[in-house]
Amino acid sequence: MIHYEIYSTRFGDIGIAADERALVALEFQREDHALRIAPEWQRGATALTDAAAQQLQQYFAGERRQFDLPLAPPGTDFQRRVWDALLQIPYGETRSYREQAAALGNLKAIRAVARANGANPIAVVIPCHRVIGADGSLTGYAGGLDMKARLLTLEGARFVQQAELL
Repeated sequence: MIHYEIYSTRFGDIGIAADERALVALEFQREDHALRIAPEWQRGATALTDAAAQQLQQYFAGERRQFDLPLAPPGTDFQRRVWDALLQIPYGETRSYREQAAALGNLKAIRAVARANGANPIAVVIPCHRVIGADGSLTGYAGGLDMKARLLTLEGARFVQQAELL
């Protein structure tokens, strides 16, 4: 059984879902994006969703750089390989989609890597926000580009604001 709860943070409301052993989803709630909650999920916090919320609060306060949570993101084998590669990007650093594809050993998979990043069901903890364009610009993020910029700024990562590219 998967349980979920919505938590208020300084970065906005976040939905966190977990089964009895691991996190399966974590996403920002936005006006233009409803949380993806499966009909069979049960609302209600668990020790694991509470632990995830606490670690997120520490991260948002600048007190945590790594998460210590069991993860079980649902996805294909390729997606899970991409997400595992994301976990290797250190706090405060960024990678391009090309660099991420190279880390996976397939430079021709740049678009597939980008699609897998976009399908990441566990935001922040699996840090897809650390992947940016080759020119340093911000590219798509399910939480919105403003949120991506906030997360990268929190981490002290370097990136190019869209206005700087004009």
